[in-house]
Amino acid sequence: MSERTTYLLVDGENIDATLGTSILQRRPQSDERPRWKRLLHFMQDHWNQPVKGLFFLAIDGEIPIPFVQALTALGYQPIMLRGEGKVVDLGIQKTMAALQAREDDVVLVSHDADFAPQLADLASTPGRRTGIIGFEEFLSGILRAIPGVEFFDLEYKVEAFDSSLPRLRVIDVAEFDPLEFL
Repeated sequence: MSERTTYLLVDGENIDATLGTSILQRRPQSDERPRWKRLLHFMQDHWNQPVKGLFFLAIDGEIPIPFVQALTALGYQPIMLRGEGKVVDLGIQKTMAALQAREDDVVLVSHDADFAPQLADLASTPGRRTGIIGFEEFLSGILRAIPGVEFFDLEYKVEAFDSSLPRLRVIDVAEFDPLEFL
């Protein structure tokens, strides 16, 4: 394995909202949510280096102890933030800015265009790998347009779900299998 580290920055609220609002059209059940440990393993295997998962949470009231304990047990560092505005976005943006001074690789788990300036800065550093994990059809066009950023579909590439999601997607004709639809 490499001496470098991949930092996996998870905007769990964005993924959960996209899954619930845009894909399922209802609140996801626990068995319909991503298997978060698979993201760590996927990136470790794909880029052949250690992965440090930072999972950002907005805390308005009490700490969701069972969820935080589960994240910790899976190998994530929960980053619990409180304050005015979009605290998760602000926390991820500050982290991305701090990573600019390091040589490590960075993967963002979100669809949110608010991260485009920081991701573009990271991607422009020679020798640094950058990536995004999410649902391809909901990825912001601004994020998609950043040169040098590798995209990994959360369901199809990372295989983070235990069952297929009811997604509509564009299929490359070379990968089209009509048996999936018959």
